[in-house]
Amino acid sequence: MNFDYQHLIPEDFSPDAKVWVYQSSRLLTMSEALQLEELLNTFVENWESHGAAVKGYANLLFGQFIVFMADDTNARICGKAIDSVARFAKEIEQAFSINLLDRQSLAFVVKDKVQLLPLAQLNYSIENNFINHDTIYFNNLVVDKRAFLCNWMIPIKESWLASRIISLHTV
Repeated sequence: MNFDYQHLIPEDFSPDAKVWVYQSSRLLTMSEALQLEELLNTFVENWESHGAAVKGYANLLFGQFIVFMADDTNARICGKAIDSVARFAKEIEQAFSINLLDRQSLAFVVKDKVQLLPLAQLNYSIENNFINHDTIYFNNLVVDKRAFLCNWMIPIKESWLASRIISLHTV
């Protein structure tokens, strides 16, 4: 799988543009992805803050990650507009029977595919060589475009997970 995504992100958005990443509990089918693309486009077209259009972006990446971006350089995005992203994510969950809010499920690139792993199995997976300190981790905690472009897909050893792994230095 080609994991190049930077070219898909709007160049004209500020590096400080806000980002929200929602990780799906499963890979969406092609049919679902096409349906979701339409929903995302409609959401962005109608996304407003204080009655004004939000300079927004939304996309499904790698069939499993829904990314929202709002550039509020010229007009601050209000809490209601931010909340609308979370409400829309809930609607997507129901429409596609997926979970987007499970923060205990971690995503990695393993054998050239996105693989999900429960946080509770992290050390077990390291000890049994399923993943290692160089395995690419999807850091869905990024909050702005700059971090999304530079720190979304990073080796475990460069992520917050490094301090949680008992056997990191023995691998």
